[in-house]
Amino acid sequence: MVKLKSIGRRNPQDNTAPEQYYAHAVADGFVDLERLAFLVSNQCTVREADCLAVLNALQHNVMDELSQGRVVQLGNLGNFQVGVRSNPSEQLGEVSPTNVRSAHINYRPGKRIKNMLKALEYKVSNV
Repeated sequence: MVKLKSIGRRNPQDNTAPEQYYAHAVADGFVDLERLAFLVSNQCTVREADCLAVLNALQHNVMDELSQGRVVQLGNLGNFQVGVRSNPSEQLGEVSPTNVRSAHINYRPGKRIKNMLKALEYKVSNV
């Protein structure tokens, strides 16, 4: 169940308009690699330490493959790919790595994640 809270926002294009309230998802804690290794080890015959080693290796290899410019497909989780924000150039031939302002990760969820998002249940919280 995803917790929600109300967030008031003004219209930046009309300061005289009354504030409107929007639903905002509230995080309900964090799960780290150790917790994931524990959960996986309880669902199969692999020990927790082995699960943690595999997750650490996965983490390292995902970052390495992304740095090589590859799209990383993680099964039903979806795809990860490096994207960039850049400054414009007047001519096609003027575009170079110096145009890049920053890099980020583009994530495209897989089908099962999309279905999970459609089936989410929500609860309004007083947080």
